Amino acid sequence: MRVSVIITTANQPEWLAKVLWGYRLQTQRGFELVVADDGSGPEVACLLESFRQREGLVIAHVWQPHEGFRKCQILNQAILQARGEYLIFSDGDCVPDRDFVATHLGLARPGFGLSGGCIRLPMSLSQRLNEHDLFSGRCRLPLWLWQHGMRSLTGLRKLSLAGMGLGAWADFLTPTQATFNGHNASVWREDALRVNGFDERLVYGGLDREFGERLHHAGVRFRQVRHQVVCFHLEHARPYVNAVGWQQNRAIREATRRSKRVWTQHGIEQPGRVRPPVPLAG
Repeated sequence: MRVSVIITTANQPEWLAKVLWGYRLQTQRGFELVVADDGSGPEVACLLESFRQREGLVIAHVWQPHEGFRKCQILNQAILQARGEYLIFSDGDCVPDRDFVATHLGLARPGFGLSGGCIRLPMSLSQRLNEHDLFSGRCRLPLWLWQHGMRSLTGLRKLSLAGMGLGAWADFLTPTQATFNGHNASVWREDALRVNGFDERLVYGGLDREFGERLHHAGVRFRQVRHQVVCFHLEHARPYVNAVGWQQNRAIREATRRSKRVWTQHGIEQPGRVRPPVPLAG
């Protein structure tokens, strides 16, 4: 089984470089990265080529011009271009733990998706984190994180439980519902296509949850693994957030829940849209 990791980015090359170092250090090999790029400049393309040449990462770059926040559109393009049977979704501001891909792959089961967790870093620590912190593994130590400005007890506890091998027990006991979260989740590619991908009407605010709700209506069950597979979320500004977008998204999500909709008319397949050829897996 081949696995594709889809990561979104939009003009954040400094954060994306930290993320790519995280994938360079994965214990699992044989995966591809599909960078879903919502309008970045040439600096990102140069960065990706550098990691291809120097670090040997297999990277597909799927790009669209910048015309506002269009994450759903570029995600749908990335799903089509992914060569893997199994898709892991994350973001270009989420640095994966070393066993991120291996754990997703090891826990994958037909008919199920996985709902992972994240540890949110403050801005000071997000800026400080570098490849040496990742190579040495010190960024995984709760004490080191605390000494460098991390004050989220929830995040530190999550990392401690994972480090002690108690993540599965913590996931069994947590009352938190398993949902599709774009920073750390995985599903089978055939299931993503079965619901027609992401709804392209959606802007920032719950767009990943709506996708997960349609997957649930299609019979996919999400398993809670937020203490077993984690990533480090880098802080950043969000100028694209607005109240109108949130209101629009809430209305679409409510319609999805009320109708138990599986297929969106505003996804990968749309009237008049020519679908590009799907790459062969493997």
